[in-house]
Amino acid sequence: MALTQREDLAIHRFELLHSPRHRALLEQLVADIATVAPETEVHPVAMDLTDPWDFGEVYGALYDFATGYPFNTQEEEYWVHITTGTHVVQICLFLMAEARYLPGLLLQTSPPKRQSSGEVGHYTLIDLDLSRYDPIARRFARQQQDAISLLKSGIATRNAAFNQTILEIERVAVRSRAPLLLMGPTGAGKSFLARRVYELKKYRHQLAGRFVEVNCATLRGDGAASALFGHTKGAFTGAATERAGLLRSADQGLLFLDEIGELGVDEQAMLLKAIEEKKFFPMGSDREVESDFQLIAGTHRDLRREVAAGRFREDLFARINLWTYQLPGLDRRSEDIEPNLDYLLVQQSAELGRMVRFSREARERYLDFATSPAARWTGNFRDLGASVMRMATLADGGRISMEQVAAEIARLQSSWEIPAGPAPEWLDQLLASEQRELLDLFDRMQLEAVLRVCRQSSSLSEAGRRLFAVSLANRTSSNDADRLRKYLARFGLDWRRIQAAVPKE
Repeated sequence: MALTQREDLAIHRFELLHSPRHRALLEQLVADIATVAPETEVHPVAMDLTDPWDFGEVYGALYDFATGYPFNTQEEEYWVHITTGTHVVQICLFLMAEARYLPGLLLQTSPPKRQSSGEVGHYTLIDLDLSRYDPIARRFARQQQDAISLLKSGIATRNAAFNQTILEIERVAVRSRAPLLLMGPTGAGKSFLARRVYELKKYRHQLAGRFVEVNCATLRGDGAASALFGHTKGAFTGAATERAGLLRSADQGLLFLDEIGELGVDEQAMLLKAIEEKKFFPMGSDREVESDFQLIAGTHRDLRREVAAGRFREDLFARINLWTYQLPGLDRRSEDIEPNLDYLLVQQSAELGRMVRFSREARERYLDFATSPAARWTGNFRDLGASVMRMATLADGGRISMEQVAAEIARLQSSWEIPAGPAPEWLDQLLASEQRELLDLFDRMQLEAVLRVCRQSSSLSEAGRRLFAVSLANRTSSNDADRLRKYLARFGLDWRRIQAAVPKE
């Protein structure tokens, strides 16, 4: 009413949201507005809310209204009055204006300080454009950057794709409790990132429990179910005491299941129930226990292939495949080797209790090698961490010399060499007997070496980079995957057939 009584303000139309239970009040208000401001149209909009304090119901009703209303922002200016209604209604109106479902400014009214003064009260328009509130916007951006820095342990990574992945993981981590699936080769940093997600959520008071990590590749037989879900006394031979299990240990915390693709089928079924219902049966028990944990899973396997091969449950994969991120290997993040090298040096200095640095020439030599195609980094960041640890330990006077770098490069190259061995039996699976008989010894030995690299690689592109690393350095562009594909085609082979017939080492 006070808005229509102001001489300096003309309200052309009211969309008056109301409860059908307050019909008498509505009619009185419409009549009063018609008396005070006959030029103002009033359109009653009934909203029959069972519980105006229920967020879901209120937001749904307002959403239906907003999406069905013929807004014309080119011709009209809209205000959203948030003074009346329950607090839930006010909050929902705020959220819908912020999301632009209601394309207008928020309107807040207040009564006059003295009711008998004849004044009509005050109104304030609130613009939700945060760019107008620079201190708030800067603080929000700073808090987000702090969270991203925490996820990366302060490492100033330069790889654009990786940085974009971390940016999205930060958003998901603080807004959702849904499972995360981290995929990537061994040593790519899945465990490292999972712990950082836990620390971020702990810092935001979103988790109260522990960080529990388990490598599923180490779980076998009855021990797998017992370790994860616990057991009662006497559940199996050797179960002398009751065991809580790792899932219960992660209650109110975060459970990181590394190499989840190695779990047995029975454990996969039990895990699915635990994720969906937060309840499960310990081994030997007929009484369910509860554990409310957030799950992060890690794997180096292609779980889609595992599902197709019947080795991984499709329903479990669907449940953990909500937020899936591929962490690239170190050979695909060569620009991030330098900042990670600096980070690892600081860590090693702290561990050794003395400052460790490269000489300028030694640092340049190491980085030239580390970022070249000759550096295979098959163990990814584990290889890099071990390399820095060795050099820092052997550094006399805390200074890593050219001689140490040369020795370390030789050590790395030796560890990455493909071991020679007898002609693999699986070559017979790939080539028909007529094809094998037509192979010269030279071609056979070359093909065996190529296939050995293929079975040690996770993709055709990775195998191509490793096979043609030296020539790549002399080219401005490369298509090594196509080069390898054409070579294999000479023998009637393709990548999919090799992966299906040849188990990886």
